[in-house]
Amino acid sequence: MYRHHVSRRHFLEHISLVTAAAGVIGPSSEGVANENSEATRMDASEFRHKLLHCLGGPWPDPAPLNPKILKTTPHDGYRIESVTYEAEPNDPIPALLLIPDTVDSHHPAPAIAVWHQHNGQWHLGKSEPAGLAGNPMHHTGVALVREGYVVLCPDALCFEQRQDTALKGGDFERFEFLRLVVDGKCMAWKNILDMRRAIDYLCSRPEVRSERIGCYGHSMGSTHTWMVGPWEPRLRCLVGNCCLPTYAGIASHHLLHCFPNFIPGLHAFGDTPDVAALIAPRSLHLNFGEDDRGSPIGQVRAGVRRIANAYAVALAEDRFSYWIESGVGHVLSETMWQKTRDVFAKYLQTG
Repeated sequence: MYRHHVSRRHFLEHISLVTAAAGVIGPSSEGVANENSEATRMDASEFRHKLLHCLGGPWPDPAPLNPKILKTTPHDGYRIESVTYEAEPNDPIPALLLIPDTVDSHHPAPAIAVWHQHNGQWHLGKSEPAGLAGNPMHHTGVALVREGYVVLCPDALCFEQRQDTALKGGDFERFEFLRLVVDGKCMAWKNILDMRRAIDYLCSRPEVRSERIGCYGHSMGSTHTWMVGPWEPRLRCLVGNCCLPTYAGIASHHLLHCFPNFIPGLHAFGDTPDVAALIAPRSLHLNFGEDDRGSPIGQVRAGVRRIANAYAVALAEDRFSYWIESGVGHVLSETMWQKTRDVFAKYLQTG
């Protein structure tokens, strides 16, 4: 299926259909990003192999989850369980699980994992989307549990309860990135491993419909979304908000982005949109602010065309959509959130 040849004319016809059907901003005159890059000359399976090598190599066999429920706190219409589960032996991940009062093992519900943002706020992680701290704009886990989803909000490495006692904030994050690099891996490899274990945990819960799991993230959480997508087939629907910094954009705009965006050696074979394209044919929606300096809009427009091309090749063009909102920057606007809700409703509730 991935080797099906699509001519440039056929591709552009496909993209016109996608943008018309999804109500998104269509292609500009800028052309496809890195049209002659290595990724355009190899099929998806070959690029996936290159990507895994650059990330750090094969994933380890899953260790026991060793899940624990540490505390349960009732809220209005839902409860929050403070839990841990292990990514690797002796590597517990603290997380908050939000469960609607109407959901139990006899009445399971779709589930959504929410990957938190970065924002240089290492003291915040899971607590922000769970509505316990941070910016109310990003209390997305609370908003989703109130719509009937089971919601898991884990801490990413270096954030909230996964900080170090000796190195603080950004110093610890830099240390972990460099430690992983000299071990032949990178921060994205570790983040992906941790997120796959989050899906393992959701699937272990009797309150969850394991065939209807999605994920959402803003900023670094959006990077986490399209990073984990190619490696986690149990994710039926993925939504990323405000983050697709291409390596071309990073270089031309001298951007200092969070460490998960940097995969050693990958630019010899492709760019970040090529990673997101591996999610096809499963549902993917991406939101962007036209004035977001962290994801330069010219490269974003070209990047989403690359992703749309992959979905056209996979004969799944109706499962990729994107929204570029004029006059806004690095935010979760009301329109962006409505589109997020609509996509989850379509693919997790009724699709």
